[in-house]
Amino acid sequence: MAALLLELPPPPFLNCNHHQFLSTSKTSLRLHNFPSKTPPPPPPTFTPTTTSCFLSTVTSSSISKEEKEKEPHSTAVASTKAPEEGSQQDRRKVVQIAWEKLVRWSRSWRSKNNKTDLLERTNKVVVLGGGSFGTAMAAHVAYRKSSLEVQMLLRDPLLCQSINENHCNCKYFPEHKLPDNVIATTDAKAALLDADFCLHAVPVQFSSSFLEGIAEYVDPGLPFISLSKGLELNTLRMMSQIIPQALGNPYQPFVLLSGPSFALELMNKLPTAMVVASKDKKLAHAAQQLLASSHLRISTSRDVTGVEIAGALKNVLAIAAGIVEGMNLGNNSMAALVAQGCSEIRWLATKMGAKPSTITGLSGTGDIMLTCFVNLSRNRTVGVRLGSGEKLDDILSSMNQVAEGVSTAGAVIALAQKYNVKMPVLTAVARIIDNELTPKKAVLELMNLPQVEEV
Repeated sequence: MAALLLELPPPPFLNCNHHQFLSTSKTSLRLHNFPSKTPPPPPPTFTPTTTSCFLSTVTSSSISKEEKEKEPHSTAVASTKAPEEGSQQDRRKVVQIAWEKLVRWSRSWRSKNNKTDLLERTNKVVVLGGGSFGTAMAAHVAYRKSSLEVQMLLRDPLLCQSINENHCNCKYFPEHKLPDNVIATTDAKAALLDADFCLHAVPVQFSSSFLEGIAEYVDPGLPFISLSKGLELNTLRMMSQIIPQALGNPYQPFVLLSGPSFALELMNKLPTAMVVASKDKKLAHAAQQLLASSHLRISTSRDVTGVEIAGALKNVLAIAAGIVEGMNLGNNSMAALVAQGCSEIRWLATKMGAKPSTITGLSGTGDIMLTCFVNLSRNRTVGVRLGSGEKLDDILSSMNQVAEGVSTAGAVIALAQKYNVKMPVLTAVARIIDNELTPKKAVLELMNLPQVEEV
């Protein structure tokens, strides 16, 4: 839009000099030009009805106070105002045309690519895990098609009973009713039988053991859409590695869903945008068709590594942002810390083969902003309480959800050492979590790092 505006001609203006002067009548306003070789005419004399530009020979002293008061708005001012209004109308027209082109393109694209075949062919989706995000996505998919069977595979029989009897996950969303086609079960075999898609929402640190326990019931061709973010603490594995290895099938279809998305806002059907990443382009588009709706935009990507690393490391950075908030270090400090953290994530991700553009996209910058700056973030909450002086054990024991950044922090540093990447902020978080450094001392040490060129 800015580029379009810059291409517009500048508004016309009137230039009064010794080669030009304005003469007026009751019906017209004319601009007289005199060749530079012709002597200029004598300056016009000022009368109450004169509406010419004031030349340098007409001084304020030659105009009486009464005459000044009578002419607060000269015709010269009016003559410049009209072109400005015309120019503004031109600019508005350019903006209107640009917007209309965008709308036409959108309608044309939708008419050509509005594929509902996949959703029509999908009869059953299973969701592994009954946490807040797993519940929100189960409800979202169930609302997409009333005849779709959505089964949530849980370990807690009481929660399972509550969902089936009350149509509500009272642990996480006591005020939200789930669609009638969402069913909870503890029977892995029944849940996975004839499933068309599987949404994996089990926390990373428990995923391997959980999947190994149900592997015998998983069809080798069942696409897994992972909602989990983080790194396995001891092995440094990501979900794209954990799922196929735990299931004993290196060719298990895999898609990763990530981006700035709080479960509560998904439950409230607020506008959200996320990205699905898969090395299989067709599989990514299939997941897009399954999940995209009027309030959930789904982009596709083939950069699985970039999306996974950004999703895992942003949780650690959110703890750091929370510590800054808890210590009341101010907005300048917060902005500097998050900017530094974004750079550290980019350094490691690109060393691992990710695209820099992924780190500035939805799964990178988008998710980082949401997790670092909004109070609904679990990892940010942990950081705020650490910065306020609370002990980590007390914080974790009082939470009913998993803050992945706590367990991921140590794995991130091990991964950084493997790829020879320096990560001062995220390393400081890991040391604070390990109780080897206080938040106050960490800040002092970070501020005393060498002043270097920004990269």
